[in-house]
Amino acid sequence: MVFNVKDSERRRTIRRFPHEVEERNDVWIPLSDGKRLAATIWLPKDADKQPVPAILEYLPYRKNDFTAIRDSIRHPYFAGHGYASIRVDIRGTGDSDGYLPDEYTKQEQDDALEVFEWIQAQPWSTGSVGMIGKSWGGFNGLQIAARQHPALKAVITLCSTDDRYADDVHYRGGNILASDMLWWASTMFAYNARPQDPQNVGDSWRDNWLERLDKTPPFVEEWMRHQRRDAYWKHGSVCEDYSKVNIPVYAVGGWQDGYTNAVFRMVEHLPGPVKGLIGPWAHEYPEVATPEPAIGFLQECLRWWDQWLKEEETGIMDEPALTTWIQDYAPPQVTYDERPGKWVADDAWPSSAVSEEKLFINGDGLSLQDEATGSEDESVHVPSVQQHGLHAGVWCPFGQSGDLPDDQRLEDAHAVVLRTAPFSSDLELLGRPVLHASVSVNEENALLSARLSIKAPTGESTRISWGMLNLNHHKSHEEPEPLEPGKRYQISVPLDALGQEVPAGYVLELALSPAFWPQAWPSPKPVTVTLHPGDGTYLSLPVRESQQRDQYAGQFDVPETAEVMGREILRREERYRNVVHRLVDRTWELDDFSDEGERRLPSNGIQYGSQNRNTFTIREDDPLSAKVRCQWTLNIGRDDWQTKLVTDSSMTADKHDFYLENTITAYESDEEIFIKTWRTSVPRDFN
Repeated sequence: MVFNVKDSERRRTIRRFPHEVEERNDVWIPLSDGKRLAATIWLPKDADKQPVPAILEYLPYRKNDFTAIRDSIRHPYFAGHGYASIRVDIRGTGDSDGYLPDEYTKQEQDDALEVFEWIQAQPWSTGSVGMIGKSWGGFNGLQIAARQHPALKAVITLCSTDDRYADDVHYRGGNILASDMLWWASTMFAYNARPQDPQNVGDSWRDNWLERLDKTPPFVEEWMRHQRRDAYWKHGSVCEDYSKVNIPVYAVGGWQDGYTNAVFRMVEHLPGPVKGLIGPWAHEYPEVATPEPAIGFLQECLRWWDQWLKEEETGIMDEPALTTWIQDYAPPQVTYDERPGKWVADDAWPSSAVSEEKLFINGDGLSLQDEATGSEDESVHVPSVQQHGLHAGVWCPFGQSGDLPDDQRLEDAHAVVLRTAPFSSDLELLGRPVLHASVSVNEENALLSARLSIKAPTGESTRISWGMLNLNHHKSHEEPEPLEPGKRYQISVPLDALGQEVPAGYVLELALSPAFWPQAWPSPKPVTVTLHPGDGTYLSLPVRESQQRDQYAGQFDVPETAEVMGREILRREERYRNVVHRLVDRTWELDDFSDEGERRLPSNGIQYGSQNRNTFTIREDDPLSAKVRCQWTLNIGRDDWQTKLVTDSSMTADKHDFYLENTITAYESDEEIFIKTWRTSVPRDFN
């Protein structure tokens, strides 16, 4: 996971602000149980005499090193415009005390409420607080808002979700997200084990480090014990009671991000003032995101903060509730620098400009007319091919090279593909396509994946959306049940939201498969899913009519940031993603390697770097051969103080159980000081 700032000729660096900025490093926030949280604060120099509102970013990713570069362009910018911008390391991370037992715990929220109390007591504070964050920081902004502390007045949440089970790195449509479940757990396994800085905490750093190494569990073990949408996932999912988030929320996402579905739900359901913004971006802040166009997002943030923290009328709430980027067609590429398109505006979601259009499945095609009779001759048989999905790209792109789906012709030979006739006019889509189908299966456990692509007249196939459903969850993610072979079931498979133009002369393709490796952990046995046309089987498309006001949408400024902090590059980044087919043993492997480089920060002397390799292996016709292995090497140090962490995590399964193994080894100045392995098995629960 990369926390760099990419240079761009289209971004404007601001060096002089309306307020002169003071940076206060290594500030300690005391908690009621005697622990302390580490913070850095940027604020106007005269804030002690002229108090200002506060903006809090609250993360587990280490403010003094691993996120220091990205923090440097954002927090001073807010401070220079009249805010105290505060970056706090969550308990158990960075220099903060303790260890981190899991993500999004109640303790994490409780500590944040105490941070609010501390902020309110400071001489530079007006007592009003806003929270901003991407990913983890976007999650906890919503979760903490639901706790309704009076100090918290507004939230900006980016690349996050209101539903931890539906849209996160664990489960998708009730399926184990094999591509990310272990990867993200292995990431936090390594991240959580990083030591405090002895320069800031003194000689206690080593004992505290050994405690973190020993007590921080591999998160994947607990996640795998909850394969249903139970109370574990409902905790921290604000969709359980939207009314608890009763303050203004600005929800932001991108079409390449893994969390964008939630933006539509939040605009629809949150009770307070709410705005949604979706661009073409990956999992990143929109002022630095790829692909272009990036926008002046920090200026947009200031309008939001001025409105709700300073009570200044900025006009931001007079604008449409949802602004989205409708992408033009582009040939398939695994990396895009830019996605041409247009901004459009909708006053609400659902939008009156969007209507449903049904494409019925008729034999081997999709048509606007329901011509099928539902006879057995017209049934569509969809067998599982275990290597289907290896060219799907990563689930949540961060903007790295090679993240995106390749030409889907590489996948189509492993799926059943249904096509429309070429469209006679342009078609504009905004929202979530949904596959409604009458299906039967030949096994007790099955899944169905669906890919939606645009096929060009020249043959290329660009994926624009996808979804999957564990068919054992067709009634409920809370109470799955075995399937009866041969019995017909009515199912709905939501695909990811999209904003896309389909040009005249182009074709839509719907590709179906009961396997999608490594996005979905495969069913225990090879499966054939049969679709029955003429029995409620069709693809629902969200078709949008252009509006006159669209021409005024998206009037964003040029991206601005504060000056990025100095850094010395010790090792440059490297990335590859290779699909390997071993013909003799009929094994397929996706090898994903990312060297995130190594840097030294002159401001504090810290040097840090990391490398990550993930391999996803499966043998043809053998779903029980599936294996994921995730490895990390991570270093952090200064001068004679040097530490290194090496982790190795794996996940396999048989018919009845999953098997997890996680090993961590810690080094101080190249001497091994700690090694521990966690091994466990978890029963398969309709997965």
